[in-house]
Amino acid sequence: MKKVFFWGLGLFLLCLCLSSQAQLESTILPGAYQTAEYLPWLKNKKVGVFTNHTALINQRHLIDTLLSAGITVQKIFTPEHGLRGTADAGEITKDGIDSRTGIPIVSLYGNKYGPNENDLKDIDILLFDIQDVGARFYTYISSLQYFMEAAAANHKPLIILDRPNPNGHYVDGPVLEKPYASFVGKNTIPIVYGMTIGEYALMLKGEHWMKDSRSNDFTLTVVPCKNYDHTSYYTINIAPSPNLTSMNAIYWYPSTCLIEGTIVSEGRGTDHAFEYLGHPLIANKGFEFTPISKNGAQAPKLKNQICYGWDLSQRKAPTHKIDLELLIEIYDAFPIRDSFFLGSNVKDPRSYYFNKLAGTANLMEQIQAGQSAKDIRASWQKGITKFKKIRKKYLLYKDFE
Repeated sequence: MKKVFFWGLGLFLLCLCLSSQAQLESTILPGAYQTAEYLPWLKNKKVGVFTNHTALINQRHLIDTLLSAGITVQKIFTPEHGLRGTADAGEITKDGIDSRTGIPIVSLYGNKYGPNENDLKDIDILLFDIQDVGARFYTYISSLQYFMEAAAANHKPLIILDRPNPNGHYVDGPVLEKPYASFVGKNTIPIVYGMTIGEYALMLKGEHWMKDSRSNDFTLTVVPCKNYDHTSYYTINIAPSPNLTSMNAIYWYPSTCLIEGTIVSEGRGTDHAFEYLGHPLIANKGFEFTPISKNGAQAPKLKNQICYGWDLSQRKAPTHKIDLELLIEIYDAFPIRDSFFLGSNVKDPRSYYFNKLAGTANLMEQIQAGQSAKDIRASWQKGITKFKKIRKKYLLYKDFE
């Protein structure tokens, strides 16, 4: 009996070991984990790193990994929200020195969006690693473009450590029209574009979307993720910015960020930004919240006012489409519709922030005209189909269709 017991125990432990190994081999790993691929390129080079708090390898920051490997990190470049990811949306961040490492920090969300010649003169190679969320108006892809343009203009090779896109399993939304290009949307892509940041970089370069003819005069290398494809549902274990603190909020974000362009609160100043939506004048919704000043939202919309509306933290977020029905419901619930969309000049549709977020004036006009979600979505399809054909050329991973 003892032999049978020990044989069975051994078989159980072997199965457990094989199961753990199989699970490890199927775990999604961002490009930063593939150190053997990119550390040799950085040896004996002065490296400029574009990053923030999301560039983790397990629980260790990329900068610490590079330094422990003997890599010379000459400068750190940071996007909106800063290196630690705590600055308010739109808050200007300043240059400085990282208190932990003593490395100079150059802010690319303040006086400039991209590094200049002086910033790059003592750098041999550039490295980019940041967690994106896959919505056009999330500004990290605009920062990526400025960074790439600087690399091209100064003939610096650029390595992108790719990370999975938590909204990378679908494409939806109106395609941006050039008159509405801004830092919250620079190129003719839908709101949800279904690409990792590495794939998007390849598209920027391949489609010549960067600002001048020198856009191809530099070496671009993407270190891909392991075990990821566009059917994956990737869970981010750190808030990519101060007001996206849960996966449910990240899934809602492509829909509810559009509320930033309206008089309605998008929930900044609460623990559930982009999940709490409301206004003091909205009635009969049975839910209330009060935005207050807090880290990451020092001056939220409708600060200290009781707002009535929607609690999306208790509602499963859409994962394959923008929730147009919700946007229409919010518009219909607001009693003074002439003031619903924030704008400074009713004669110029470009003055409306909602239109910059949407990338077009059509969506606002369609909502105002009472069009159905079905008809609005149908109007997007020609642009989406055209974009998908371009997108296919640059995919590094199996697609969702």
